[in-house]
Amino acid sequence: MLVRPLPALAAFFIALLAATSTPVAHAQSKRDLAAAATLQQRMDAAEKRYRDALLAEDEETDGTVPGAALTEMQAVVAACAKQKGCELPKMLATYERLLKATPQDGEGDPGSEDEDPIDEADLATDYVPGSADAAALLSEEGQRFVRMVQFNPAVQAGIRRWLTDMRPSLMDSYENYRYMQHLMSPAFKRNGLPEALLFGILAKESNGKVHVGSRAGAIGPLQFMPATGRRFGLGNDGTGFDTRYDAAASADAAAQYLVERMAQLDNSIELSLAGYNGGEGRALRVYRGSGGRSFWDADVYSQFPAETKDYVPMVVAAAWLFLHPKEYGIRWPKVNSRPAVIRLQQPASIYELTICLGNYGSRDGYMRALRNLNPRWSADSTMPVGTTLNATTRIASLYNRYCTRGQRLQLAEQLVASNVQSALVRIGPMTSASGEASAGADASGAAPTQFAPPAKPKPQPAKPKTHKVKRGETLSAIVRRFDCDLGDLAKSNKLKAPKYAIRPGQSLTLAGCKG
Repeated sequence: MLVRPLPALAAFFIALLAATSTPVAHAQSKRDLAAAATLQQRMDAAEKRYRDALLAEDEETDGTVPGAALTEMQAVVAACAKQKGCELPKMLATYERLLKATPQDGEGDPGSEDEDPIDEADLATDYVPGSADAAALLSEEGQRFVRMVQFNPAVQAGIRRWLTDMRPSLMDSYENYRYMQHLMSPAFKRNGLPEALLFGILAKESNGKVHVGSRAGAIGPLQFMPATGRRFGLGNDGTGFDTRYDAAASADAAAQYLVERMAQLDNSIELSLAGYNGGEGRALRVYRGSGGRSFWDADVYSQFPAETKDYVPMVVAAAWLFLHPKEYGIRWPKVNSRPAVIRLQQPASIYELTICLGNYGSRDGYMRALRNLNPRWSADSTMPVGTTLNATTRIASLYNRYCTRGQRLQLAEQLVASNVQSALVRIGPMTSASGEASAGADASGAAPTQFAPPAKPKPQPAKPKTHKVKRGETLSAIVRRFDCDLGDLAKSNKLKAPKYAIRPGQSLTLAGCKG
């Protein structure tokens, strides 16, 4: 971002200090003192402009203001060296403060090897167990999650999936989580649960998209069913808003739910996750019936549905990658997630804000972040003046620059207000090349009540009606491949829960499948 290398300025200032370091007694007039005070004011103002530019983070400020501020500082220092009564060491102290506040070469740029650290300053300051904070989780001694789960071929297969065809989903999940981290992670920390576990569940359940819902009725970032949500305080808050969509409330409910499950299931994360996905009653019955054996015991594992057999290792795999990104060559997206608030200066919808904000600092723009942080508002609802929206410092800066006035705001308003019907015009009946009205038009010029037969749709490739099971293929893999409803597929092929056993060569009727 800097337009002038700080080391070069440092050399300039040090040389200047060396040249003027010999003290000389001067009688200082009021004019000298006033001139020295003016120089100090200029230096303070330049420092403030520079620091403000670091925080502003918009396209033009990033490039021009810092360079101008540094040029001004250099001019002030040069003038100070010639001015009686001006304290050059004090001026250089200002520069040193600036140097300490400025990222050095390579820090945070796309070519560096630094990871995007979890910024504890972004999180709530509530007391949490030290062993559960992010710094402890990322340290070798604090990886309680790693010691609490089994790293086995099933988890490795999950890691392979997250790092291949599901890598975009993993990256999206991380980026979405970082915007909501300050809302969600404190609940897990208060309950002594690893943050990595929260990320794994979020990634598998919703990819961090707050408004996702399932056909079974589960909604929100952590996909609570209505009845389970009510048990843990989620549901209609009296205004018509379902708090299962709320990131903080759903995280708190999930933490309570998992603490309850782990207390019943000998602190087994895998069995607790099986209960989260496949039903707590089933998990407890299987656990007690097996005498407390591990989820990975063949007899225990076989009693869970295919979806749960897939769910547990995938959550553990995502959590593992959250803790070990560098080992697997992962560079998480850089996310400016420091919380801020926007107060609308004029009516707007999230669609309109998304357009005028642009996508500076983000590949995909800020629609998902705004929706996740403000789940009460639908994307196309016009919000009144004075509405307070949760955002980040970057979004707030872009809003103040582009969404309160100017050309981009006007374009956003025009685009949001546009519709297809306004593009259509009705002039009158069509005429032939000879200038006569089209055949069948009556004397008034009105078109006849006659319609051409609709064009025949292009034939679509036939969807497969059956599928022959291949060696090593599971029912969950078939469900994913053909986008099937597990219940419909199992019913039509008389597959009995919970095993849903299939064999190589078996022909399955693909009922309830879209693909």
